[in-house]
Amino acid sequence: MPLDRTLPGIQQLKHVVVLMMENRSFDHMLGALKAQNDAIDGLTGKESNPDTTGAMINVQPLAQYQSQLDPDPNHHFAAVNLQIFGDPSQGPPLPATMQGFIKSYYNQQQNVAHSADILYYFTPDKLPVLTTLAMEFAVFNRWFASIPGPTICNRAFAHYGTSFGQVSMDVFYEGKAYKSIYERMLAAGHTCKLFYYDEASSTMEVVNLLQNEPAIFGTFKDFLKACDANALPDYCFIEPNYTDHDSPDGDGEVIACDQHPDHDVRAGEQFIASVYNAIRTNPDLWSSTALLIVYDEHGGIYDHVPPPACTPDTPFVAQPAATGTQDAFAFDRLGVRVPAILVSPWVKKGSVIDDVYDHASIPATVTDFFLGAYDPRSAREHAANTFLGGLSLAAQRPDDDCPSFATGS
Repeated sequence: MPLDRTLPGIQQLKHVVVLMMENRSFDHMLGALKAQNDAIDGLTGKESNPDTTGAMINVQPLAQYQSQLDPDPNHHFAAVNLQIFGDPSQGPPLPATMQGFIKSYYNQQQNVAHSADILYYFTPDKLPVLTTLAMEFAVFNRWFASIPGPTICNRAFAHYGTSFGQVSMDVFYEGKAYKSIYERMLAAGHTCKLFYYDEASSTMEVVNLLQNEPAIFGTFKDFLKACDANALPDYCFIEPNYTDHDSPDGDGEVIACDQHPDHDVRAGEQFIASVYNAIRTNPDLWSSTALLIVYDEHGGIYDHVPPPACTPDTPFVAQPAATGTQDAFAFDRLGVRVPAILVSPWVKKGSVIDDVYDHASIPATVTDFFLGAYDPRSAREHAANTFLGGLSLAAQRPDDDCPSFATGS
């Protein structure tokens, strides 16, 4: 959606916050919402995949919070090729049938019955925070992972608009041609922060991103303090807690809240609510902030929508040795669809956005809104749709027309 700077919501906007969760597909988390709003491209209950015996297995609303997706579904490039194309080694020109999810999960444990769990999805009552936000604000029908692959390369697109030719979990950030969105913002005199949960939970991405800019980083407690003090930076990226570990402050065990299988999905619900509440309960922030909740990739879990072609990320090509298949990858098609929700009191209730987005849309949007024209940027970022056009109301919604969540819910 193009950005209309004459809209009151856009004129009031001062802060963009992105919360990126982990490894869940759209259908798995939000597919059941089609029953409440037919405009949402979710599940009818008739979608299916063949198992390794040839039997067709239907999707079912039987997803559990924890212990169901253990071992972790494979979501590396070759496995995602199997999930999308139904073939363990080939990609295009095979049709994207989305028929290889059970076959892929079977490879993790060689258990026919267990492999069908990859098709299970949550009902809205199991995810009251995420589904309420999706129904009350704007849900994206066509937000895809940037790459049919794992976490680090997909998160690179959120920070840089490219993965610099990587389709794996390799560390690759230093000395690259394109500047991160944080470097761009700082150079233009804007404020920005990447809030990781705590030091014990920081990822390779945080450790290797902007090593020479330690002032950009903060903990989640710093984010909460900034919200309380009405001192939120212009742009914020929030990472959840990725591991169960002892609190650095000696407050006992901290439970992973990233929703990565097989972590407890309820902890992620609470974390999403805590981010929302921190913004929602400060009237100045609430009226001037857009919050994007999105997931880095699908984690090997079923989705029925074939990923579309996209602008190639020229000049990058991943050779077969890197993809683990018989084919090179030209970064010319997107990964599997993920949940994405845009939250703001300026967003029309029940909005459903059908334009295609991927994680390159994040730096593209932040750059467009705060900086305007900017180069050099990757080909993928240049072509990416920006998402703030969803802020389309002429007036802010009344406070009692926006949901609230009890503390810790």
